[in-house]
Parts: sequence; structure tokens; C-alpha cells
Amino acid sequence: MHVRCARPRRAVFTAVVGAAALAASVIAPGATVTAAATGSGAMQPAIGVHPHFVPAGSVIHTAQGAMFHCQTTTPAECYGPAQIKAAYGVDKLAAQGLDGLGRTIVIVDAYSSPTITQDLAAFDSLFGLPDAHLQVIAPQGMTAFNANDPTQVGWSGEITLDVEWAHAIAPDAAIRLVLARSSNDADILAATNYAVAHNLGDVISQSFGEAEQCMNQGLLAAQHRLFARATAMGITLLASAGDSGAAQPTCDGSSYFQAASTPASDPNVTGVGGTRLVANGITGAYQSESVWNDQFGAGGGGFSVVYATPRYQRSLGLTSRGVPDVSYNAAVIGGVLTVWTDPGLGQGVFLFGGTSAGTPQWAGIVALADQLHHGRVGEINAQLYAAARHESSYATDFHDVTVGNNGALPITAGFDAAPGWDAASGLGTPQADQLVPMLAQRALVGSSR
Repeated sequence: MHVRCARPRRAVFTAVVGAAALAASVIAPGATVTAAATGSGAMQPAIGVHPHFVPAGSVIHTAQGAMFHCQTTTPAECYGPAQIKAAYGVDKLAAQGLDGLGRTIVIVDAYSSPTITQDLAAFDSLFGLPDAHLQVIAPQGMTAFNANDPTQVGWSGEITLDVEWAHAIAPDAAIRLVLARSSNDADILAATNYAVAHNLGDVISQSFGEAEQCMNQGLLAAQHRLFARATAMGITLLASAGDSGAAQPTCDGSSYFQAASTPASDPNVTGVGGTRLVANGITGAYQSESVWNDQFGAGGGGFSVVYATPRYQRSLGLTSRGVPDVSYNAAVIGGVLTVWTDPGLGQGVFLFGGTSAGTPQWAGIVALADQLHHGRVGEINAQLYAAARHESSYATDFHDVTVGNNGALPITAGFDAAPGWDAASGLGTPQADQLVPMLAQRALVGSSR
């Protein structure tokens, strides 16, 4: 039977000029890249498909460290770690000594990134972060990197984004990067199974997915059993909800159709959608958010055709599992600064967007909750929805996103943001200084199906 490939979420980027201190081969112009569907029934990584270059700004050296021109626009067009942490309240947790120490984040990706060590070191140096505790594990053997394969190049960007931004949120947490030998569903599932079977960490970040209908049903059932086992062990599972709005590529890759993405739609997983954050580009002071929906894509969301309404969503009156559960900044213009080495362009500072940017950052937030709890907080959906049912805690734990629609494609209608949960932004984005203590205090272990 044909096995379809899981695809990394849209790691769309814009290169930022002027980071010459990082490497002699830093790119001068910026690059914005979009994705294209392929005949394989899965989408190629966005950063591997026909880049279109546009100017994006320059670095400014200040007493506070490196700033970029795109941080000084109104609204800001990019953010570094300090600004994102301030916008979502992570800086307040850091001031209390919460940095992820003693906890472990597992990141599952495919193929490899031959420059992840150098890129991560440069990222840390540029933004004043401590050295990362990174271990790379390839259970099926490390796939030799092919710089001429756009799919592998795309995954290398995804790996870099995931590792650097999980580290940015929880800088003292250990990171175990588990690499599947390919993006085929069976290989991704085998890598995830290895992580669970060997109990590699407290929280697993998954920045990939496809329409539920396009995954082999036997593998989908095996994935669900694996996730149930993981949550029973107290492992928190996160997955990006997609970057095509309420749509997913059809199984032959020829078009799009309204569909929810797996693994985000599994009831044991916390699905992460996308927003456009508006914050001060220098201080990070939060201003507003709306559903991410622009020329590069839109935050994923919709309703499962596989899973019934889980217990934690029954009060919403849904007829099946709805995603996303939560959201995070995912816009490309307004994205996160990331150091990455493109094989053809060299090392530079890039602007990444997509729900794959928010998923590892949510994993970092969970690691902070684990640290405060002195143990795993486990599957978090029950706690998230319970908090949202109480008006006072909802207002302090989340930024409720009530503006926007995730209908990114003319052939597929989207969903409107609204007060409370919706299929465009979920429950909203974190006010981490309030949400993390809540998760630590109300920690549950086990599945909430």
C-alpha cells in the first residue's frame, strides 16, 4: 500500500540582511519562499521551492544587543527571543528562575540538518542565550544530507526553527532531537515510537502533518495507540495544526480540501494554530493578535472526521474533535528571527513563520510548567479547557483571539475567530506567567479522551 509522507509545516522565511558577524557568506537580500503541492500527496517544505527574494532589513547594534530593522517598523515585522518572551509573559517566569532546568524537550523531525550545531551556537551568541544541551538521535540511522533535494533542505530549516525556538523559551531544558530517516508516515511514527519507548523526554513537539484522510488508516490507528501510551506515561504531546487554513492538500497533491490535520487532531495531542502577533518590536509589549491569514498561509483548524468529541471539548457543543486547541504567533511578516544555513545561500538570520514556529515554543512553555511542578504535567488539554470555562481564569491565562478567519484558499471556506474557543485560533495564545502556574497546580497524568 502506498505510504504518504508527513510534511513539515510551512517554514516560510524571509532572510534578514546584515548579520555578517555570523559568517562570511551571510546573504545580502532577503528571501521569501512559498510552498507548492507535489504529486506525492504531501507538500514539499516551503523553504525548498523556488525562492523569491525581497528586501527585509538590516541589523542594528545597540547596547542591548543585536536588533534588526524589521523590529523597528510599526507594526514590528520580526521578533527576537526577548520580544516574544515579553509578549507572552515568559520573561516574568524567567525572572522567577524558571528556565526549564531539569526537564527535557523531545523534537521529532525528518532527515537531518548538517549545520544545526553551528547554527544553534550562532543563534545563542547573537541573542545572548546560554549554550544549549542538544542531543541528536537517529533511531533508524542518520540520513545523509542531500543539498540538492528541496525536501531535505526544507526539513533542515524546520529542524533549525524547532530547536532554536524551543531553546529560546526554555533555555536550560535539555533538547533531544529525534530524526526519522524520511518524512514517510511509517518512518515518522517509528521515530516517535522510539522516543516514547525510551522515555526520552517530558514533552514531544511535532511540526508536521497531513489531512487525516490521507494517512494510512492502520498507521493512524497505531499512532493513536502510541499517543495514548505516551500520555499515560505523563508525556505532553504537541503538534502544529497546519498552514493552509481550514484546508489540507488532497491526497494526490493536486488541490486542497477542507480537512483537519493529523497528528494535531488526535485527542491526546494539543494542536497549535497560528496568529499574527502585534507587539512592540523592541520591548515586546503585547498589543493585539488576530488569526494568521496572509499571502504566505493561514493558521490550520477544523473538525476531525476520525475522532469523536473528546470529553474536554463536550461543553463546546461540538459534533467531533475540533482543532486547534491553542495558538501562537505564526505570521511570516511578524515572524521569529532564526539562524539557519541554507546550502545555496549560506548562514544567515531568517524570518520564519508558520504553526511550526509556535509548536516548539509551546513545548518550551510546557517544560517550564514541568519544572515548576517538579514533574511532568502530562496531557494538558483537560486543564486548558477547564480554565477556559471560568471567565476569570480564561482572561488571565489566555489572550482570547477574536478577530480573523482562516479561510486561506478560495476553494475552501474558513472559520471565524470568536470569543472563547473557535476553529481558527482555539482557546487563544498563552499568558504564560499565569498559565504555567495553573498547569503546574492542576497537573493530570493520563489521557483525557
